[in-house]
Amino acid sequence: MPEYLAPGVFVEEVSFRAKSIEGVPTSTTGFAGMTRYGPVRYTPLETAPNTPLEMAPTSTEPRLVTSFVEFERLYGKLELLNADRTPYLAHAARAFFLNGGQRLYVSRVYKPPADGTEGVAKHDVVVNNPAGSTATATWRARWPGTMGNVRVEVRPVRSRNVAMPALAGEPAALRANRARNGALVEVVSGPELPDQKSELKAENLRVVTLDAAGRQTFFKFDANGATADPLTLTNQLVLVEFDVTILVDADRIDRVSSLGCDPRHRRWIGKILAKNDPEDDAAVVWLNADNVNPVGLAVALTNGKDKDGNVRGFFELEGGSDGQVPDADWLLGKEADPDSAEKKATGLEALAEIDDIAIVALPDAADLGDDDQSRLAVQNLITHAERPGAYRVAIVDGPQNASMNEIRAFRGQFDSTHAALYHPWIETLDPNESPEQGAPPTKLLLPPCGFVAGVYARSDISRGVHKAPANEVVYGLTKFEANINTRRQQVLNPEGINALRFFPGRGNRVWGARTLSSDPEWKYVNVRRFFIFLEHSVDKATQWAVFEPNGADLWQKIVRTVEDFLDLQWRNGALLGATRAQAYFVRCDRTTMTQNDLDNGRLVCLIGVAPVRPAEFVIFRIGQWTADARS
Repeated sequence: MPEYLAPGVFVEEVSFRAKSIEGVPTSTTGFAGMTRYGPVRYTPLETAPNTPLEMAPTSTEPRLVTSFVEFERLYGKLELLNADRTPYLAHAARAFFLNGGQRLYVSRVYKPPADGTEGVAKHDVVVNNPAGSTATATWRARWPGTMGNVRVEVRPVRSRNVAMPALAGEPAALRANRARNGALVEVVSGPELPDQKSELKAENLRVVTLDAAGRQTFFKFDANGATADPLTLTNQLVLVEFDVTILVDADRIDRVSSLGCDPRHRRWIGKILAKNDPEDDAAVVWLNADNVNPVGLAVALTNGKDKDGNVRGFFELEGGSDGQVPDADWLLGKEADPDSAEKKATGLEALAEIDDIAIVALPDAADLGDDDQSRLAVQNLITHAERPGAYRVAIVDGPQNASMNEIRAFRGQFDSTHAALYHPWIETLDPNESPEQGAPPTKLLLPPCGFVAGVYARSDISRGVHKAPANEVVYGLTKFEANINTRRQQVLNPEGINALRFFPGRGNRVWGARTLSSDPEWKYVNVRRFFIFLEHSVDKATQWAVFEPNGADLWQKIVRTVEDFLDLQWRNGALLGATRAQAYFVRCDRTTMTQNDLDNGRLVCLIGVAPVRPAEFVIFRIGQWTADARS
């Protein structure tokens, strides 16, 4: 309570309304699995024992992507993994965005090669220091994968003569215009300035150092180490910076310009192309050049010429590998190490740390090369979705080329209110192929989870999470792997197997909305997801009530807050009932709490809702009507 100690007018702000509950997003999706590139935790203990720990980036959290173009930059394209395995996660991401998805978190799973290497491409550059010793700078791919086998080109960019008269108190007779701390300048004695075909020579390079007053000093590096060089007015100065070009593939060329070779430079190459926080988060390579002489590094990085005779360094990174096909344990991943902040969670465990995700899937789970491993991966996925406070559902793929008996046997192994199974697989044209005229196009079989997750998101955005994500068109396919007709679905549907069907004149559609639960109360996907939406929304929006005085005033605020939220859902058609009393109730008073609850700091609020269920069976009863009938 405020204190009133002196006479006066006091204006105070108070609230006369209930706090609002904002509905949480329900279409944010998370995928875990193999990709060609991208953030993933790899450490010497799990890959190459001889690799220094500091070589592995620590920023390995799953990334949020909002388009397939963004996915390709971070996680690679649709090319085969190790030249023989379909990248199911990349195809699932493409299908997700094609069918209406908007937000996707990707947790890359990487199982190192069997030969014990780390699978990270690299190229060592020998740096000859002017003092006579040698050091090594290393171009390294930021992440393991064959996509890291790139070509790096470094080109020196010389400016015109930047020499100006020195300021008072500067040790040299010249100063370099536009040269900041750590800049590299080339000293020219003659009248002609070097062109792009002139090699950089260590004896002509100087590093600019600025003191607190902004005075420049030029340091040269030789056998005596770094010494100040008192330049004369007869010298000319050329500012030297570097452009780096990274040739990733035929469609992607990354360029970074105006770089320096000294750590004090505002665009030091080791900072702009850093392993953990580069200028471009999708950067493919980084340069390990710590404690390397800047003059020697500049010479070593430009030790070569292109076909036109221009100075340019060329570096081919090698050793990248896409790794092995992961098993169920690798897809599940590991929790973050509580004793080391650098060891982040992996696989599904990494997705568990992201609160926004409402839909999860494992696109690789159905093709692990072993039925037992696939079954265990699905079990891990369902367990992940069922965790208390996870607030998500799992989309499960059936086996490829599964017969009626095989898909029924597969479904019979699971019972969950937080998972839904879709069958069959989906055939699509291979986006990597450009068939010649007259040649049949190459086709792929893909698991349905990416397509269905996109349908979930599209339905949520257009109608709401209370609408069953069924009777929705599926985009981006040529046909379904198997033809599910009415008689076949009459067998599959009662067992909770959601069919993907083709209807002449109506296209390819999702024709099922059931969970894998044996409990009839949670039979439908939309009911389960709507309750997840309610629970998560109430959970997030009522955190303010913790530690408030547990009395009637707080109880009334809680009731008003929840009732306002449920009234909105009823008005939107998510609840069944002609009146509010039929659609929901909220109670929070002495009838829901005992004295023991109050003594132990518990507030118990009872909420009941009547969700709408899908009209799965639309029945019209038609009979004859006599002409002389009277109403």
